Amino acid sequence: MPRTTTVDCAGCPPLRALTFDALGLIKVIEAREKGGGVAKVVERWGDPDASKCVLAASMNDRKIDPLLAVARKNGVIEILNPLNGELSRTVSDVSIAGVRPEDDAIAGLHLFRRQIVELTPRSCTLLTCKTKGNASIKTIDLADTQADSGAPKTWNVCGSGNILFSEVDGSESYALFGGKGVEVNMWDLENCTKIWTAKPPPANSLGIFTPTWFTSATFLSKDDHRKVVAGTNNHQVRLYDISAQRRPVVSFDFRETPIKAVAEDLDGHTVYIGNGSGDLASVDIRTGKLLGCFLGKCSGSIRSIARHPELPVIASCGLDSYLRIWDIGTRQLLSSVFLKQHLTKVVFDTNFTEEVKHFAADLALHEAQSIDEIETTDETEKPAMKRKKSSSKENKEGKKKKKSSEEKEGIKKLKSKKISKNQEHDIAAADDA
Repeated sequence: MPRTTTVDCAGCPPLRALTFDALGLIKVIEAREKGGGVAKVVERWGDPDASKCVLAASMNDRKIDPLLAVARKNGVIEILNPLNGELSRTVSDVSIAGVRPEDDAIAGLHLFRRQIVELTPRSCTLLTCKTKGNASIKTIDLADTQADSGAPKTWNVCGSGNILFSEVDGSESYALFGGKGVEVNMWDLENCTKIWTAKPPPANSLGIFTPTWFTSATFLSKDDHRKVVAGTNNHQVRLYDISAQRRPVVSFDFRETPIKAVAEDLDGHTVYIGNGSGDLASVDIRTGKLLGCFLGKCSGSIRSIARHPELPVIASCGLDSYLRIWDIGTRQLLSSVFLKQHLTKVVFDTNFTEEVKHFAADLALHEAQSIDEIETTDETEKPAMKRKKSSSKENKEGKKKKKSSEEKEGIKKLKSKKISKNQEHDIAAADDA
């Protein structure tokens, strides 16, 4: 049985995440409370079908008309609306006749965020890469489902081996590819030309070479495509600088199981790594120093790590069917959600906080309008209120008059009592005489 640690969840800030699983389901998880809310499933899109397993996903979370691209096991790419799950377009990516989609599955998918000038507003551009190394860039018209998107750019990124991942940098000008038997290589997407290929490390003291088997990679910074971090199947993490050399600049081992997911931080030198035994940690890649492990061990292989671009949190998911939200400062578990299926990918909807702000602003506006309505009704009822106030003043004045008269009567009674007592005293004195 895998080791697990029970920790108290402090609650996570308002956020929205989308998860994808092995049965093709897309689930929306939200946390709405500001003071440490509990993340929970609010929507579920699709029907369970193992042939529609989600292999890759990419999201363009712009504020106006956002898009979500999902690559499935049956060779179909779906373009969805990430707000309500509405299907906009379905594209079949079976390029070679007679080859089953399972034998040449989609290993990488990227939905371009930048808008190319010549494209129509209702179109999108996709980069796809298959296991055999066939990469393509195609434009899809979302307005007309019957129209042909034109001839895509196609090329091959490897001569042998299997591609396991592909990543695109922040400027969307360069792409990384790598896998089993394929060294990490970088391509210029505009010209579809290879600009750099990694070189395997030298043999060890026994003369044994480490077999090439990369499982994941990411660009260390969105503004600089020259530094790349890659994870291997033999639990190594490597930092490459394409401007310095082809061999890794920094290389270190992490635990004893394959690295399955790598994600970069916003500071440009911290990376988050997850392996096949459920260990999640943060590392300073400049020195290879382990900053710390995240508390609350996962009980299954981690397959995806996502860093929120605004909030100090990361999300991880994997084969234990849990989505976990972590605080990157304390490395504490903020919230966890059990989603029943093996999870393959998680992405954040970064504009969810803006939606919360807009909702709060609308709520404040509604409250202000209701206050204005109350004030206007109060102004129309002011004469009646004045009349009520005047009547209350009259009552107070009448009470005051009553009190003063009662006090005067009491004084008169006291005086009369004193007079009577004095008279009795005088009478008694006369009798004694």
